[in-house]
Amino acid sequence: MTRRPVRRAVPMCVLFVGLMAGYLLRATSVAHALADPGRQKADRKTAQPEVAQGASSARLQPDGSLSDVAGSSPSNIWAVGQQSVWDIWMNRGVITHWNGTSWTEVGIKGDTTGAGHLRSVAVSSTDEVWAVGEGHDGLPYVAKGSRDGFDRVSVPQFRAGDWLGGVTASAGRVVAVGTRDDRTFMAATSGSPKGATWTTALGPQGVLYGVAVTGKSDGWAVGDDGRQPLIMRLSGTGWKSVHLPSIKGGFLRDVYVDDRKHAIAVGGVFRSSGKIAPLVLRWDGKHWTRNDPPVKQAELYGVTGDGDGTYWVSGYDPGHGAEGFLLRYDGSKWTTIRGRAAADDRTVRLQAVAHVAGLTMAVGHVLDADDHYTDLIERFGPPDGQEGSAAG
Repeated sequence: MTRRPVRRAVPMCVLFVGLMAGYLLRATSVAHALADPGRQKADRKTAQPEVAQGASSARLQPDGSLSDVAGSSPSNIWAVGQQSVWDIWMNRGVITHWNGTSWTEVGIKGDTTGAGHLRSVAVSSTDEVWAVGEGHDGLPYVAKGSRDGFDRVSVPQFRAGDWLGGVTASAGRVVAVGTRDDRTFMAATSGSPKGATWTTALGPQGVLYGVAVTGKSDGWAVGDDGRQPLIMRLSGTGWKSVHLPSIKGGFLRDVYVDDRKHAIAVGGVFRSSGKIAPLVLRWDGKHWTRNDPPVKQAELYGVTGDGDGTYWVSGYDPGHGAEGFLLRYDGSKWTTIRGRAAADDRTVRLQAVAHVAGLTMAVGHVLDADDHYTDLIERFGPPDGQEGSAAG
């Protein structure tokens, strides 16, 4: 089994496990919210058990799926994905914005080649948003913009065959991760925002899917080497792989960072039966240790937090395949939250989740019996919250 990227497709290792476990469209998310510590702590003090408050769509074209979501406020949330999923030559990347009332697609200006699958989105400020994925010209795709539109960003260091799975951004800093020539691949900006330049680095054998940073020079990127989970740490001296517990068949798909002493990474473990068990690792400032939820079988795709020790994890539960699946961890206890059930012959996968000022929103897709995709947005909140559609 090789990990060499396929042009305008996922790396071969992802394609292989995708055929086994439905990972073909799975992507990971990264900087899912701009933390407001004061507001987040207030949210936690008044937190109530959450329930699904409504499911809706961003009204993408047929065979559309959303891969990631990020936001800076309940009225400034972004999601990315693709339309025409099954046509890797003609599929079209999508960037859509939630203004608190409705979703509106925002276009990419002046690019004749166009974006394919956009896999990850990050919000560095209310007026600066980054998205990454793959282009129809065979190069990784990077776009920067706002509600006024996006532009493709040229990165001279990229070459055909490079693959990007995740991006994170803060003021003056953008980091994207993926794979190049079977090795982990990291790209980052440096310098002032107006004169920023890109630098790239290669790590050990493997693929990186998710990345998150805290401050300007500290962060984590997660993935796998085809046999074990893999975590890379970003510090002032560059990227280094870190020691992890031995987890044969394990992989990681997303990471969220509270601060330098607290982070969480999610993924799964392939069992000999072909089933996938959930995998959660937590960073305590010194070590990564396992903290798996009490669920025997589930696929975990995305993770976010409130900046104060509470986390939400999105994914897919094959035991309740027609329902949206979300886990909440408050620092001591795991709670399962299920969305409203779709038709029995449909499968619901929530690929990413964002939590912004008390609003928890997950995105993904519904897959019907004829293998047609419909993009999906689910909203979660307190049971006394207003019921209704997340799309207005």
